[in-house]
Amino acid sequence: MKNNSALNQDRLNQTILAVILLISYLYILPRWADQNTNSRMDMIVAVVDNGTFQIDPYVQNTVDFAKVGDHFYSDKPPGAGFLGIPLYAGLRLVLQSPVLGPLMTRLSTNSAFQATLNTSGTGLSEDKLRIAISQVAVTYLVATLPTLLLALLLYRLLRKMQVSAGTSLFTVLVYGLLTPAFAYANNFYSHQLSAALLLAAFSLAFDREKIGQVGRLLLTGFLIGYAVFSEYQVVLMAAILFLYTFYQLIRKGSWLKIGWVVLTGLLVMSIWMIYNTLIFGGPFNLSYSYSADWAVQHHTGFMSLTFPHWDAFWGITFSQFRGLFILSPLLLLAFPGLVIWWRNKAFRPELVVVVAIILTMGLFNSSSIMWWGGFSVGPRYFLPAVPFMAIPLGMFLNHNSQKTWANILAGVLALLSLVGTWGMTLAGQSFPPDTILNPFAAYALPNWQSGNIARNLGTLLGFNGISSLIPLAIILLSVALAWFFLGQSITSKQKSTQWKIENNSLS
Repeated sequence: MKNNSALNQDRLNQTILAVILLISYLYILPRWADQNTNSRMDMIVAVVDNGTFQIDPYVQNTVDFAKVGDHFYSDKPPGAGFLGIPLYAGLRLVLQSPVLGPLMTRLSTNSAFQATLNTSGTGLSEDKLRIAISQVAVTYLVATLPTLLLALLLYRLLRKMQVSAGTSLFTVLVYGLLTPAFAYANNFYSHQLSAALLLAAFSLAFDREKIGQVGRLLLTGFLIGYAVFSEYQVVLMAAILFLYTFYQLIRKGSWLKIGWVVLTGLLVMSIWMIYNTLIFGGPFNLSYSYSADWAVQHHTGFMSLTFPHWDAFWGITFSQFRGLFILSPLLLLAFPGLVIWWRNKAFRPELVVVVAIILTMGLFNSSSIMWWGGFSVGPRYFLPAVPFMAIPLGMFLNHNSQKTWANILAGVLALLSLVGTWGMTLAGQSFPPDTILNPFAAYALPNWQSGNIARNLGTLLGFNGISSLIPLAIILLSVALAWFFLGQSITSKQKSTQWKIENNSLS
């Protein structure tokens, strides 16, 4: 059992972690007029405003739509959208009130905000502002909050795997700020939602003492099922985590209880099948089969999946186009971390799970003829596997924490990851187009040089370009200093308590 000092340090670390990530995610506003996001928002608005899943009135704002007969629907997995429907329904009452008028006036006279708008666009209307505000709120619920909870779960998992508090904090900050998770934590995609659901399922199954509790098993099945309902590409990860849960139950002698996991998993799947049947005519008729603008791609192989291609594998790993390790080279240390993990002989079943997830998602992604993911920061289809890569990264950093060369290497790679991830994420008002083969040189750098920085709270305060990030830097520095002094205080109290104990024992 942890002593009070260790518990206090963990509480402080988790508080600081939550504050840093929340500030970083909330400060950068979600992308506006993104085709992928629009497809999901169109469905939400159609359901609430019109009582139908048909997005016919809005389909012109996206290329990600399915056509059935004479009607159009979002071709995205519906899980994330379903979560946004009740939130938008509540917001709609507020956004239709007179309070929107003064806000419109302020934004229309804000030169810094106006400078981020497309000069060839149709300007700012009340309808656009209403949807933009709704999108921000839905994004925080469906992407930002899950990513924050994922980070806290990851910290606790690392601590349970005997990684030190300081290393666990650093590792989770790396995941949250120095990988493509940073780009998608505040955008209305479903990758981070699915990642959080799957890591939560892994965390529930990891606790061998409580694995047999019915409530936890019901929740595990729901999490696994809803992850697939939100992002079809994670189906193999879901299968691996289901088998891991089954294995843990067998070890506990309670294998029949896997039925509780199946129960809630099937409940989620039944909702998905009803949705598919009502709109696409059959329980297993996927929306992608009806994509109007991507018919050729989605009808190649099975939903664009054929077999692993070397160019795709290189593309998602080391290419300048979408390479994960070009964008976030610190993740490379996860691989020697796997070796260290194996040699430690602890948590071997979990090691197998992590390796299986990394391999299957890598092979899955490199098997798609659309592996690059359109407009994207890094290989976005691989995103749900990234938190599982953070675990062996933490193992590596923890094992080598006293070695100067390892600390220097980690520091250099962290700096490069910061430049790559933040440089790409904050450049321009959209993610890098898939027509640019070297997005950092041909997209990110020109936007930074011209001061075209993603809309953020600094922009709303009237700061232009790069200067809009100054308030964020000041806030994060203040939080870091507060964490340092609070940590020093805890350490001092720990030493004082230890001194008193030793003196009393001598007396």
